[in-house]
Amino acid sequence: MKVTLSALDTCESSFTPLVVLELAQDVKEETKEWLKNRIISKKEDGGAQLLFRPLLNKYEKETLENQNLYLVGASKITLLLGAEAIGLVKECNDNTMRAFTYGTRHNFKDFDDDSDDFLTVAECQFIIKHELENLRARNEKMIPGYSQAKLYPGKSLLRRLLTSGIVIQVFPLHDNEALKKLEDSWYTRFTLKYQPLDRIRGYFGETIALYFGFLEYFTVALIPMAVIGLPYYLFVWEDYDKYVIFASFNLIWSTVILEVWKRGCANMTYRWGTLVMKRQFEEPRPGFHGVLGINPITGREEPLYPSYKRQLRIYLVSLPFVCLCLYFCLYVMMIYFDMEAWALSLHESSGSEWTSVLLYVPSIIYAIVIEIMNRLYRYAAEFLTSWENHRLESAYQNHLILKVLVFNFLNCFASLFYIAFVLRDMKLLRQSLATLLITSQILNQITESLLPYWLQKKHHVQVKRKVQALKADIDATVYEQVVLEKEMGTYLLAFETMSVISVVTNCALIGMSPQVNALFPESKLDLILIVVAVEHALLALKFMLAFAIPDKPQHIQMKLARLEFESLEALKQQQMKLMAQNLKEESREGNKEEEA
Repeated sequence: MKVTLSALDTCESSFTPLVVLELAQDVKEETKEWLKNRIISKKEDGGAQLLFRPLLNKYEKETLENQNLYLVGASKITLLLGAEAIGLVKECNDNTMRAFTYGTRHNFKDFDDDSDDFLTVAECQFIIKHELENLRARNEKMIPGYSQAKLYPGKSLLRRLLTSGIVIQVFPLHDNEALKKLEDSWYTRFTLKYQPLDRIRGYFGETIALYFGFLEYFTVALIPMAVIGLPYYLFVWEDYDKYVIFASFNLIWSTVILEVWKRGCANMTYRWGTLVMKRQFEEPRPGFHGVLGINPITGREEPLYPSYKRQLRIYLVSLPFVCLCLYFCLYVMMIYFDMEAWALSLHESSGSEWTSVLLYVPSIIYAIVIEIMNRLYRYAAEFLTSWENHRLESAYQNHLILKVLVFNFLNCFASLFYIAFVLRDMKLLRQSLATLLITSQILNQITESLLPYWLQKKHHVQVKRKVQALKADIDATVYEQVVLEKEMGTYLLAFETMSVISVVTNCALIGMSPQVNALFPESKLDLILIVVAVEHALLALKFMLAFAIPDKPQHIQMKLARLEFESLEALKQQQMKLMAQNLKEESREGNKEEEA
């Protein structure tokens, strides 16, 4: 029997808040009431059937600067049915990974009707976020109280509320007790051990856990390259054979570490259930809009949008914009070289200590400009990719990554290619590479670590004072936590491409060296052919290594094949039952006709 939310009582007077929704200060009461009803209404009535209450009552709002903050949660049954709706994959008692269903919940490992620990914090918050984002307009023509905020059937309500400025933000609320346990096992005690990736995944989700897992793996994997490369940086050797050996080692090592990471990643994603989920059955992303219709594959009602309109937006708007941005970053690069030439001429004319320091200033300024341009372009790329109206989140992410990767690569490395292959100035190349790398690392540490930490501490002190001065009888702990967290900031094919580019550039740089050129004084064509041949041989070696090391370990491949087989068998049985049912109905109809 299929269980639905409408058959269950999900009304609770108190609940654990998981998500916070912040409204603008001047939002009209009729809008608040309409939004509340859509959030708590039953599914068949177009609601999300979640739990919802304001953080503060009327008197407390007046005392505390009228904070329009609302807490959102869900009952256990809502979360479990939501897990089934999004196709959440969990481990069964027989150690296999299967999509969770409420009807077979007792077949899953660690499930207990009396416990709330089956779903992780991240999974619970993702389910609530999914339900909020999939609230869609039905018969409404506009948002109540805002005639200019038009709606049409299928439009995401939360997205419209955000773009209209009615909803300021929606963010998950920390579980301080769980976070403290994670901190103790992760970074508060300095010990050389692996990160607790399973715990990180349970609290922050798979994406953040994979990010930290990759950082840990990549940091360790770079140690051999750093140890071998240190003498090459400290000593300027005339014998280019040594550089050929180092470049060859880098090629092999970069291929090996990428393939080993793929295997480790497959192990983690299988264990966490994301490797099993089928992409073709993904839900439409919240920002996707179109005319409401029936999906021919799933049979579900969802927005439909013609593919040709999306392609027109990509090729007539997005592509020209990206090309214009690429031209602009090349223009900025030429300004940087003008600054380099000015600083060099000033140093040659005076030769003072001050001008020797000035030689590094253009690179530092250019590194800062690169970081600013990368961040500004990221906002534009996100807007454009959202405007292209991709149906799936995976398609949205792929198009966004492609835009950002192309721009960032040209913006960050075009000057280095120009110095290496046009100016052919190895001394300037070393200086620019070191300056750009060090400056960007310092800037990233300041903007992503030190500045947010300082701002959060400063805001924390202000909130503490406000809460201590408050005489109203409220839950000061929850209020303080919500107000603090609402001020927090929000937080690869790419790797394969970079490794291929590194092979080509290393071979080209070695081929351009005076020592190698001296071996072919009469025919440059022979030199070019040998360099191309070596480059092709190294790329062939790279792809052979990639082929020899499977992306997924053998035991993961067998488990996935087993799941695929079981899915096909279940589908066959379902079809046979349907055919048997149809035959019975036809037989009954035939008997009725004979009797008549």
